[in-house]
Amino acid sequence: MSQTAATPEGRPNRRVAVVLTNLGGPDRPEAVKPFLFNLFNDPAIIGLPGIVRTPLAKLISSRRETSAQANYALMGGGSPLLPETQKQAEALSRALADASPGDDSRVFIAMRYWHPLTEETAAAVKAFQPDKIVLLPLYPQFSTTTTASSVKKWTECYDGPGETHVVCCYPDAEGLIEAQVRLIRQTLDKAQGKPVRVLFSAHGIPEKLVAAGDPYQAQVEATVAAVVERMGLTDWAICYQSRVGPLKWLGPATPDAIEQAARDGVGALVVPIAFVSEHIETLVELDMEYGELAHKVGCAPYLRAPTVSADPVFITALADAVGRALEAPGTAPQGASQGGPCAHLKACPSGCSKASKAA
Repeated sequence: MSQTAATPEGRPNRRVAVVLTNLGGPDRPEAVKPFLFNLFNDPAIIGLPGIVRTPLAKLISSRRETSAQANYALMGGGSPLLPETQKQAEALSRALADASPGDDSRVFIAMRYWHPLTEETAAAVKAFQPDKIVLLPLYPQFSTTTTASSVKKWTECYDGPGETHVVCCYPDAEGLIEAQVRLIRQTLDKAQGKPVRVLFSAHGIPEKLVAAGDPYQAQVEATVAAVVERMGLTDWAICYQSRVGPLKWLGPATPDAIEQAARDGVGALVVPIAFVSEHIETLVELDMEYGELAHKVGCAPYLRAPTVSADPVFITALADAVGRALEAPGTAPQGASQGGPCAHLKACPSGCSKASKAA
């Protein structure tokens, strides 16, 4: 454990490791297959025993490799997610230095399915010898398939010093909502007065997970409700993208929502409400695949709001989440009071900590 010294205000200096967790993405064509294998071999993604899941993951990754490589080729051969996350980490480092100059804060990145993998980051954090660790997911809305999986993997990998705090979610964080609202308004200007429906598109998950207590859908709805109220929107809908496999997923599907907008004689402004970084689901799926669909069915104009990425007010929200997490024990949402995990969130029927333990 590192030594501490008093700041001029009397608060001790701390070594604080902030770990940004995210999905990760292949950085070159050869990485696509192992990335897909890591993804589908996660029990949070395919809930089967390892003796069945691992061979299935090998089969799926082999079958999807060529088509996935073609999609990543549209972005230069690899995912932009890591460079995007690095920009967020750098901005957050500056914000933390301004907010808590007495602390020695360092921001790390732990990707779930490709480098820097969680075990690599865990070793780097251990070498840093932190007094405090804050796990900060780059998923505003909690799900057992994302945040819970990342936290579980971190717990398995990390054996170093430091008290761990977890930000389980921040679906209604002020900075997140403010950034989303500004980006939507800027994009709406491009419609030049033509009628458009705002489609809030989130990554889908199987309905059975929600039925089992996963709060993801409720938290997506909470984020959207906050944006809609702030903007006074009247024509909007929530939809879900990126469906894979035979299970029934949350709906309506984003392509169906685009087709419905066309039938209703309005354009579409798609908002990636559950994504905070540009990656394959935004740059290829939303921009290219769904853009082509919109053109085909006559949904015009077809617009897409950018992700919040390193927007200053969003980064401020992340810094605030870190500060609050350091004052709260265990797992808690951004802005949580001492009432316990998710005490202030109506959108968490089962509690993120409960869902996390069940993952």
